Amino acid sequence: MERLLVIIAAASLGTGFYFWFSRTIHKKSMQEFVFSHLWLLHPNAICYWRAGMAIFGFFLYFYSSLQSLAIFIFTFAAILDGVDGVVARTCDLTTELGEWLDPVCDKLTYLPPLVGFAYAGVMSPELVWILVGVEFLGQFFARKILSILRISGAANNFGKIKAIICFALVIYCALLDQNNGFINMVNEVMLACIILASASIFFKFIPNRLYADILSSLNFFCGIASLILTHNGYFAWAIFAIILGQLFDLFDGRMASKHGGTKYGPYLDDIADFVSFGLSPAYVILAKDGSYATFFSLVFFVGVAYRLVRFVAVDKKRTDLPDGIFNGLPSPAGALIVLGAALCVNPDWLWIFAALSVGLMVSHVRFAHFGRVILKRIPKPLFFLTSAVIIVIIAFILKTKNAQMFGYLILSSVTLYMIVGRKWLQPDSRDI
Repeated sequence: MERLLVIIAAASLGTGFYFWFSRTIHKKSMQEFVFSHLWLLHPNAICYWRAGMAIFGFFLYFYSSLQSLAIFIFTFAAILDGVDGVVARTCDLTTELGEWLDPVCDKLTYLPPLVGFAYAGVMSPELVWILVGVEFLGQFFARKILSILRISGAANNFGKIKAIICFALVIYCALLDQNNGFINMVNEVMLACIILASASIFFKFIPNRLYADILSSLNFFCGIASLILTHNGYFAWAIFAIILGQLFDLFDGRMASKHGGTKYGPYLDDIADFVSFGLSPAYVILAKDGSYATFFSLVFFVGVAYRLVRFVAVDKKRTDLPDGIFNGLPSPAGALIVLGAALCVNPDWLWIFAALSVGLMVSHVRFAHFGRVILKRIPKPLFFLTSAVIIVIIAFILKTKNAQMFGYLILSSVTLYMIVGRKWLQPDSRDI
């Protein structure tokens, strides 16, 4: 309990400091203070400070009895990871050294304690060393090649989310180290970190204009995988594959807008959406074999097809529909309603959720686009933290094999989206 209270106190203090600093840094007086104290507040200096704090915390934890103090220092240092970026962007202090230094200091912050906890028996040493190998491969070998090719080696979203999960994993290991009553899912989370670290390296070598097509292709393959898994009766895994496809779908449009794409991109995106959010959920309804399963499987299939065709042929050409606003519930959210219900309600009642989903999708009820509107209004640290929490929750579900909990999580998420999506219909300066 003591360690948990220390973590809460450090997290509260660090988060409060971050949001206070993020607002104050826009004031001229604070910017002048930064420039007059670059030894302390230059982004690179902040990297040094937080890495030093974390290493100091490492020695305190493993080589002294001041473990609570070590946890406090590490937690605060982890939260400071977001401060250097705020200073760099606001005060125009971005440097090539900073692009290299920031991920190096991240690794110096979380890798030593992870290795320490591995040899303390909290997690698999093999997985930790795989992560260390991938991290060093990306930091030194891959970045050297990127510099030769004159491609930016700055951290991408995969790397940032991975870093936040690793920070949280260190804190979680500290809790497990004292209390064996907690469910130990560190190996599952570590595996997710390895996947994210590998994806971070891979996408740095991909030409920007291919990002969107690759993500759409991954979405398509997730839909195909879901069909195969559903056919073999692995419903939870099939639904997990569709949700993974939704994550790819979330970013393919943003990548196309930011970096451009190929002429085949829009067609690939539409096909992938139809397979992952129409055909695959419809097959889940059919395979669940509840009341009216065949009929409502067909209804859902046709409903999604109509929704996608209307979006491409009509809604995209409308001048009265603001950018970033959907006419009707988007098909990924409609799929989530059915998929969540498939895991936590009686199959004989699944047709009700299918009918509700189709009704909302083909309706003219407007919802804000999650990626283009809602995501832009969420502070980046909160977004990355939320992403990390979701991954940890999914790891917990996989560890406990609680499919019903997975279903409730899905339904809660889509309900929250619909509430926020209806509330944030008005344009905002961040959406422009």
